[in-house]
Amino acid sequence: MEEVKNQKRFRIERDSMGEIEVEVDRLWGAQTQRSLENFRIGKETMPKEVIRAFAFLKKATAMANLELGALDEYRTPAIMEACDEILEGTWDDQFPLVVWQTGSGTQTNMNVNEVVAHRGNQILGESSIHPNDHVNRSQSSNDTFPSAMHIAVVLETEQRLLPAVEVLADTLGALSKEYMDIVKIGRTHLQDAVPITLGQEISGWEAMLRQDAAMIRSLLDQVRELALGGTAVGTGLNADPEFGAIAARHITELTGTTFITAPNKFQALTSKAGMVALHGTLKALAADLYKIANDVRLLASGPRCGIGEISIPENEPGSSIMPGKVNPTQSEALTMVCCQVMANDTAVGFGASQGHFQLNVYLPLIAYNVLQSIGLLVDAMDSFRENCVVGIRPNLEKINENLNRSLMLVTALNPYIGYDKAAKIAKQAFQKGTTLKEEVLNEGLMTEEEFDRIVDPKLMV
Repeated sequence: MEEVKNQKRFRIERDSMGEIEVEVDRLWGAQTQRSLENFRIGKETMPKEVIRAFAFLKKATAMANLELGALDEYRTPAIMEACDEILEGTWDDQFPLVVWQTGSGTQTNMNVNEVVAHRGNQILGESSIHPNDHVNRSQSSNDTFPSAMHIAVVLETEQRLLPAVEVLADTLGALSKEYMDIVKIGRTHLQDAVPITLGQEISGWEAMLRQDAAMIRSLLDQVRELALGGTAVGTGLNADPEFGAIAARHITELTGTTFITAPNKFQALTSKAGMVALHGTLKALAADLYKIANDVRLLASGPRCGIGEISIPENEPGSSIMPGKVNPTQSEALTMVCCQVMANDTAVGFGASQGHFQLNVYLPLIAYNVLQSIGLLVDAMDSFRENCVVGIRPNLEKINENLNRSLMLVTALNPYIGYDKAAKIAKQAFQKGTTLKEEVLNEGLMTEEEFDRIVDPKLMV
C-alpha cells in the first residue's frame, strides 16, 4: 500500500456551536474554519487591504480599551504586537476567507480576532487572550467591518491612487509643454475642425486628470468617518461612550492620516453613501482615462492608412498572422480596466442601497469592488504612462499633411467673406478636389496675399 505523504494534522477548536477541526499550523479558530467550509463560493478572497486596515483597527481599539480601563496592561501589548506582524505581512496566509460571506463581514472580523488572539497567546506563552472578550472588546462586526473598509479605501486612495493620477498628469503636462507649438488639425464629431496645437490637445488630458484628483480629494473626507463605537445597531451597547472617538484618534496616529468618529452611528452602520460618492469619482476618472486612451489610439492609428499624427512605443508584436503589425495595446488594456470600474460602480451603488433597518449587509461586496477599482486604475495608469505616454512622439509630416488639406481652415474667412460664401468655397473645393485658395482666387473674393495672411493656421490656435 502506498505511503501517505504530507498528511495533515489537526487540532480541535471550540466556539458556541461546538467543536471543529482546524489544521495545527493555522492561527485561525472555529469561526474562520466554519466560514471556509460553509462559503465555498468563487475565488475572490477578502482584499489584503481590508486585513491591513483591520490590523490598524484592532491595534487602535486595544489602545483605546487600555486607555479606558477595559483591557489590561498584560494582554494589550501582545495584541498590539500581533497586529504589527499582520501589518508587516507576516501572516498573510492566515486570512483565506472569500468575499462572498455574510454581508456584515462578520467572518472576516472573527478571522482577524482569532488570528490576533492565537498569535497573542503564542507571544504570551499562555491562553489568556480571547478573540471576542479581548480582541473584539467594545466592538461588533457591524461597526468594525464598515470602519475597516473605510480605513482601507482612504489609505489606498491617498497612498496609491492619487499619486498615480498626479504622476500621469505630470507626464502629460511635460508633453504638452514640449509640443505646444506643433499646429495640427482639430476634430469634432470625428470630422475635421479648426486648428489646435498638439500641446493644447494634450493639456486637455492633463487638466481632466487634475480635476479628477481634486474631486476624489473633496469626497475622501466623507469616508474618513468611522462607525466604531456604534457596536451592533448604532447605540454603542457594551462600549464606553468615548470609545469611538478615542479609537479614531489612535487610528489617525497609527496610519498618519485623519479619521474621525462618525457623528451618527445609526447612519454609519447602514448608509454607504460616502462610498458611493467616492466611487462615482473613480468612475469619472475612468471616463476621462477612457477618452484619453481612445484619443491616443486614434491619433496613432495607421501607420499608413489611419490618422497617424503621433507614434507610440512598439512594445510587442500585434498579430499572430500579420508580420510587422503593432497595436495600441496599452490603450486597450486601460480601456478594459475603465469598463470594469464602470461595472463596479453599478455593484457599489446597488450594494449601498441595501441598508435594511440598522445595518447594510452588502459590505464585503462594496469593499471588494471599490478596492478593486482603485487597484486596477493604479496599475493601468502606471502601465499606460510607462509603456505608452512617455513614448508619444509627433509625426510632423502627417500632421502638416492633414492640416494643409483640411477644408475647415475656411472658418478663418468668415469675418471677411461671410459664412455663406465661405461654405460655398469649402464645398466647391471638396467636390472638385481643389484647395481653398484656388477656389477663393477663382471666385475673385480676395488676392493671394490676402488669403495667405488670413488663412494662417498658426494664427487660429
